Amino acid sequence: MPNGLEITQKAIDDFVKVQRRMKLAKEENAVKTYADLKEDYKSLKALLAVAGVNLTEIDYINE
Repeated sequence: MPNGLEITQKAIDDFVKVQRRMKLAKEENAVKTYADLKEDYKSLKALLAVAGVNLTEIDYINE
């Protein structure tokens, strides 16, 4: 069973991956894909904030 640190690390990895894909979707003008990824972005951002992760360094989308 994963511990809190492992769960947080997975969420951080997912957050970074979602942001990278959001950037690509925006560059490709994939509006629906971007909107879908934004939902994941918001959920992960909320989870990480509750976990006490400082998002200043890893949140480059800032939405």
